[in-house]
Amino acid sequence: MRFSVRSPLATALWLCLFEGEEETRLPMTRVGSDWVIGVAGAKPGLRYGYRAEGEWAPEQGLWFDPAKLLVDPLATELDRRFVHNPKLGQYGEDTAALIPKAVVREPLPDLVPAAPICPHGGLIYEVNVRGFSMLHPEIPPAMRGTVSALAHPAIIAHLQRIGVNAVELMPITAWIDERHLPPLGLSNAWGYNPVVPMALDPGLVPGGVKELRAVVAALHGAGIGVILDLVFNHSGESDMAGPVLSLRGLDDATWYARAPDGSLINDSGCGNTLNFGQPVVREMCLATLHHFVAQCGVDGFRFDLAPIMARSPGFDAHAPIFAEIAADPLLADRIMIAEPWDIGPGGYQLGQFPDHWLEWNDRYRDDVRRFWRGEGSAGDCATRIAGSADIFGAESRSVNFLAAHDGFTLADMVAYAERHNEANGEQNRDGHGENFSWNHGAEGPSNDPVIQAARKGDMKAMLTTLFASSGTILLTAGDEMGRTQHGNNNAYAQDNAISWIDWADADEELIEYVAYLSCQRSAMGRAIMQFPEQGEWLTLDGRAMTPADWEEPDCPGFEYRSTDPDSAYAFRIDRRSRTASLRSTGALAPRRGPPASR
Repeated sequence: MRFSVRSPLATALWLCLFEGEEETRLPMTRVGSDWVIGVAGAKPGLRYGYRAEGEWAPEQGLWFDPAKLLVDPLATELDRRFVHNPKLGQYGEDTAALIPKAVVREPLPDLVPAAPICPHGGLIYEVNVRGFSMLHPEIPPAMRGTVSALAHPAIIAHLQRIGVNAVELMPITAWIDERHLPPLGLSNAWGYNPVVPMALDPGLVPGGVKELRAVVAALHGAGIGVILDLVFNHSGESDMAGPVLSLRGLDDATWYARAPDGSLINDSGCGNTLNFGQPVVREMCLATLHHFVAQCGVDGFRFDLAPIMARSPGFDAHAPIFAEIAADPLLADRIMIAEPWDIGPGGYQLGQFPDHWLEWNDRYRDDVRRFWRGEGSAGDCATRIAGSADIFGAESRSVNFLAAHDGFTLADMVAYAERHNEANGEQNRDGHGENFSWNHGAEGPSNDPVIQAARKGDMKAMLTTLFASSGTILLTAGDEMGRTQHGNNNAYAQDNAISWIDWADADEELIEYVAYLSCQRSAMGRAIMQFPEQGEWLTLDGRAMTPADWEEPDCPGFEYRSTDPDSAYAFRIDRRSRTASLRSTGALAPRRGPPASR
């Protein structure tokens, strides 16, 4: 078996083999920028890592320390999860006992992926894999919190009930806690702090590639696609005080972007930024996408802080990575979704990604929230509903959403005027300060039936708005059942009941209402993507909307009527009564009526 790892500036490099805690070091041979070695008799199940020797000058991008055991950047399986320890960043401290070992596995036969599941205009369901099933009463305890729970009949039945076209899994590759969390007694619950891009997290996917592959197949069998949320903007090695885990100890100067003065560029806000101007970084990205498509059959990817993939160091809408993905026969037809912002200079790039990419649209989120809060214009709201042509042009690439993993849940959006992140240990300073939320006169839980009814009415109105919108729509798991995080709008460090879905407290009426909306949206067919070519916009009393109506701050609402002969429908927003309605009226209209509501 041949082992190879890139480290152009190392002066020596060892392959480290482990049996139990016993380590055997084998010197490797330099071949150009790589170090290689053949190991006779190596078999699947072998555990290994690397050690590299060279200069220790972190300010110059040189972090060589043979005391540090390094994870293979291309590892696909690890023997355990990462656990933060201060020794991981201290020069001369041996870390073999602290670092997960890569595990050799024979690749499964490559799949021949079918066309991606999730049509343009479909419903994507964002899932925190662990929090989704930890409290589900029908999931066996050993399966709770894992990817395999998604293939359980109870979960598939729920997804089908609400019309999910694809699940978008928040990161399931191995990550490490940010160093400030363990002293607070907290841990990362979201996974946006990865170490190596292909290794599945042993806690979420204990069965490795085989488990993910089986779950993807089961979901495909139910007509549901799978999209992986990947983090290619930074690694968990963090800033200059961070740990030495993999890339940093092998070739920090190439992997991470640096300013002219040698300091780490932090366009990710997480301490470092992967340098996509380097071909080796793009090669690792492409290899990762290939791996998850060929080995697991996934339908697509969502890229966290995606502008970083097009930086070198400024954002370039024609960056090489886009052409490389488009030219790859295995990747060209996959669903690609950008989170189109980062915190670097010129980091907000909504609408600037390739024509075949979808993009998370925070303008949709904010304009729809502001409208229902009573301060946004009808014109802005209607523009978002109609596909945000001002951003994307005639063919909408918008991923419309009301709430996502970061920020308030839908239920908290109408129950809290302010964030309540005290449990995060940062004196309530973290998370978004402005959420365009409202509380109906009481902050947090209320026993007042009038307030309760008003909150549910607003949730239904916003959900109706979402399901009537042109473009792809995204619903975060739990929002269809009234999930609360008790006002925490940044629950990344709450791997507990704050972020876990409480299935026992699910609002069945709200779930049924979402199922009804999904049924209506499906019946609307192609008409949902044809704003405004085959339809008309009307005032609530039936006359054509005028420019003055659209800009009127106190505009009470509007109605849209599609005239498509096969999938005609009507959508109505009434801000005075705090209601919205969506009904199919064409030849293919479903007979299912809306569930009882106020």
